[in-house]
Amino acid sequence: MTNRLLSALVLSAALALPLAACKEDAAVKPAAISMTDEALGYYCQMYLADHGGPKAQIHEKGQEQPLWFSQVSDAVTYLRGGEKRGDVTAVYVSDMEKAPSWAEPGRDNWIDADAAMFVIGSRQAGAMGMPEAIPFGSQKAADDFVAREGGAVVKLADIPDKYLGPANAAPDHSDMQM
Repeated sequence: MTNRLLSALVLSAALALPLAACKEDAAVKPAAISMTDEALGYYCQMYLADHGGPKAQIHEKGQEQPLWFSQVSDAVTYLRGGEKRGDVTAVYVSDMEKAPSWAEPGRDNWIDADAAMFVIGSRQAGAMGMPEAIPFGSQKAADDFVAREGGAVVKLADIPDKYLGPANAAPDHSDMQM
């Protein structure tokens, strides 16, 4: 009976190891990557470095390089839209608290989008002149920005659909005859 119990324990342990490894793989979040001069926006195919304001990078399972976004609102569009190519493993946004300026949002000051505080409804337009959700690494920095530029502070999940980039905008057919 002791041999059976020992065999059962060994078998249980052998079966549990691959499951634990799968959980560890799923839990490993890729690190943010430094933005280079060659980084192109996913939707606009323009160089990110040529435009001011916060940027975003989305990592997908099995891909070495992230998808780059010229505006945070474009990244939110991608996350909420039906065009995702794969499983998202990480989303990073520019921490505008640490950005040298609006014109130079930084190349390495990335923060996890789920941890960021976003200012919406401010007087500051995004890189393409569209409404932008501006990320900050702290509540205080977001509140200070609101005091200067107006707006409200929200989390990623609470960014309204009106902040979605032009790739997700519905065409206006109000002038069409029916």
